[in-house]
Amino acid sequence: MTTKQAIAIDGGAVYGPYTPGVRSGNSLWLSGQIAPEAGGLEAQVAGALAKIDALLEAGGSSKHDLVAVQVLLMDIEDFTAMNQVYAAWMEGVRVPPTRAAFQAAALPAGAAVEIVAHAVLDSA
Repeated sequence: MTTKQAIAIDGGAVYGPYTPGVRSGNSLWLSGQIAPEAGGLEAQVAGALAKIDALLEAGGSSKHDLVAVQVLLMDIEDFTAMNQVYAAWMEGVRVPPTRAAFQAAALPAGAAVEIVAHAVLDSA
């Protein structure tokens, strides 16, 4: 039987009835992370990725364990700018995760970007 463990970070804003992260066995599922308070698009991407780093660490993981990422953008025209920040964040990751990016009709709290992630911890 696998038990679920809630993962959260101090001071992390939650915009509804959900858990920021859940660890189940060797999998870590993160809710969509936003950082509308950060400013422009690039700052919001960096802020969301920093929250992902913190949640992964709280769950005993890191970006090196990511297997899938979804990026929701308010405007798909922001793809290139988002991708530049994301690529710098991924630097040094031997096997980058799969990823999908798409435009959303609206995001919580007026965010320009929301990033969802799933990690699998190496059990070896």
